[in-house]
Amino acid sequence: NVSPAMPLKKVDQRTFISKTATVWKNLNPFWGEEYTLHLPMGFHSLSFHVMDEDTIGHDDVIGKITLTKEAIGAQAKGLDCWLNLTKVDPDEEVQGEIHLGLELLKDTEKISLRCQVIEARDLAPRDISGTSDPFTRVIFNNHSAETSIIKKTRFPHWGETLELELDPEELREEEGTVTVQVWDWDMVGKNDFLGKVEIPFACLHKTPQLEGWFRLMPLGNNEVDAGGKLGALRLKVRLVEDQILPSMYYQPLIDLLVESVISPTEVEDSSALTMLEEVTTVESRQDVAMTLVKIYLGQGLVVPFLDYLNTREVNHTTDPNTLFRSNSLASKAMEQFMKAVGMLYLHEVLKPIINRIFDEKKYIELDPCKIDLNRTRRISFKGAVSEAEVRDSSVELLQSYLTSIIESIVSSVDQCPPVMRVAFKQLHKRVEEQFTEPENEDVKYLAISGFFFLRFFAPAILTPKLFQLRDQHADTRTSRTLLLLAKALQSVGNLGLQLGHGKEQWMAPLHPIILRSVASVKDFLDKLIDIDHDTASEVPQRAVFTASVTVKEGFLHKHKAEGPQLLSRFAFKKRYFWLTSETLSYAKTPDWQVRSSIPIQCVCAVERVDENAFQQQNVMQVITQDNDGQLHTMYIQCKNVNELNQWLSAIRKVSIYNERMLPSFHPGVHRSGKWTCCLQADRAVAGCSRTHSAVTLGDWSDPLDPDVETQTIYKQLLQGKDKLRLRKTILLSTNVSVTDGAECTVQQMKPCQGIAARLLVVIEDLEQAHATFQRREKEDATSVIMNP
Repeated sequence: NVSPAMPLKKVDQRTFISKTATVWKNLNPFWGEEYTLHLPMGFHSLSFHVMDEDTIGHDDVIGKITLTKEAIGAQAKGLDCWLNLTKVDPDEEVQGEIHLGLELLKDTEKISLRCQVIEARDLAPRDISGTSDPFTRVIFNNHSAETSIIKKTRFPHWGETLELELDPEELREEEGTVTVQVWDWDMVGKNDFLGKVEIPFACLHKTPQLEGWFRLMPLGNNEVDAGGKLGALRLKVRLVEDQILPSMYYQPLIDLLVESVISPTEVEDSSALTMLEEVTTVESRQDVAMTLVKIYLGQGLVVPFLDYLNTREVNHTTDPNTLFRSNSLASKAMEQFMKAVGMLYLHEVLKPIINRIFDEKKYIELDPCKIDLNRTRRISFKGAVSEAEVRDSSVELLQSYLTSIIESIVSSVDQCPPVMRVAFKQLHKRVEEQFTEPENEDVKYLAISGFFFLRFFAPAILTPKLFQLRDQHADTRTSRTLLLLAKALQSVGNLGLQLGHGKEQWMAPLHPIILRSVASVKDFLDKLIDIDHDTASEVPQRAVFTASVTVKEGFLHKHKAEGPQLLSRFAFKKRYFWLTSETLSYAKTPDWQVRSSIPIQCVCAVERVDENAFQQQNVMQVITQDNDGQLHTMYIQCKNVNELNQWLSAIRKVSIYNERMLPSFHPGVHRSGKWTCCLQADRAVAGCSRTHSAVTLGDWSDPLDPDVETQTIYKQLLQGKDKLRLRKTILLSTNVSVTDGAECTVQQMKPCQGIAARLLVVIEDLEQAHATFQRREKEDATSVIMNP
């Protein structure tokens, strides 16, 4: 029985960034999970490891797939294919960097190669303690020299100079290579490879003194494709790499987008937004919609933006039954808007009932063709369970769950974000103005409920893992329950108008409760849009969340630093944490009256902690600086790598604009008079590893970044440049009579031509700016060779 879990994105052989849910006891797992990861610009490769999760001991590695940056970037639309898993070779699983100084010395008496081995950082752990015993070997031709061994560290400081005496004829070699290898020394057995650096000897002729940090490379064994014996993995991977210009360059495009919604023209199809929709591909529409939502959120204009798109959609629809049924920009924008501003609200409404369904694990089935009596528990003392008993039990449970869901939703008016309510109010108004016939009385409700129930709540119930309502996917039994509830909630969103017309007549036992809920749903929607525009929080600042909203919360384990030294397993105390854009606070329980708080503005680093520091996994540290300049560190343990990365990213997001961020940190702890990472004694010594200010995971709570978002829109317009040129060149000929009876043709420009021309100017200016910055970057590039 194999239970595969796939930790996603191991970048350049470094620590796992993320991990999918585990699919238990299955050799053909389906995950269907999507991750947006923020990678460093200089990354080289990306690995996907498929693991067999074990409840006791370490997880077993089934196999891996490694993709180079070039392989991913070669496909404009990204990779989408099946790839065979390969074996994991320890000599290929290297990481880290080494600080070297190389110098070629020539004098009358001798010729020598001097290598300063200064330090290394973030080496791979090879020993059971989570560290290594590293030493370095320098090799050129038949010459070699080694540094001393530094015990139990991944951040060794050697500070040694190794010198290789060369023969005169070796000086003339052009093909030779200087190799610097790092090894983990083992008392018993052979040493473990930690990585290597190769520098062409010819480089030292051109640059006699060479110094810098070099990325450690694998040994170079060719990965053997097992021919599918280890299995295959289907991946869809797309790389987006952008050069972000200073804000001033994007302002003209922002101005055009803002103009579209604050000064809409009466002539249809004549704004920057309509032009953008025209050149947007179906595949990129969702990304464009999310980007536009963030841009207008940042401008405080998200309601006018949605109103503009929705008004066009409503005015172009003649049959109310087809309203918002397509994947238009308006539909996608509303979907992404609800996720951006309403996910915390959705969690408040649905999480209790979703948790209840997962905990109870009831067997529920209404379809007579799918009822399996062997899978049911005995619910009667009279003998074997019948299909009728299973159906009756299922109806009773589904009615209970569905009632709880509906009651939770219809009583949540005050919990719904005001900006969401105002957007629905505008939508209600536009639909009511367009469809005035008595027979279309329900259309104004259906327009809102179609988004609210069918595109927001129902998908979250169907796949709670994808909406972060649960850490794991539902098992087969629970998944079926969620599917039946999602179907029922869709009928609620349709106000019961399509009941009895579908093929699934076995859903009929739920029809009465659905029909009874219609009145309460309409009443809820009336109350939902009963709001004044001025009360809506448009969130004009550079964050989707406001200070009063909890960005993330949950139980974590905080390291107890006070008092006598405790054993590692007793040093962490369970505490409930809350994160807002202003504070990170914690207390003994969620209801505890007294909270300890850390101002977010004092955070200067948020980083992982080495496993060997506490002999514990998934530990992070939050480093803060008080008014006196003193640094304080709080250590927090998460339950798994996913939770660790979510908290790391969440705290980095809210502190992304802090001014006093540290350039380096210690991945270990100061214990027994030295740092466990670099073994230095001084507690105040500068960190031995670089900090990571950028967030790792991207999701609906990402901070708004107008420059990045506008760059995305610019790239979309750039792809549609030819279409814009075509719109610009089309002229409207109008015949005009003059006094002498002759007739002449006057060329008039359509409004859409004017917008197309203005957009082309903006695009061409941005193209030129990008070209200028790229040229400057090349001119300013250093001549240091880093792993040629």
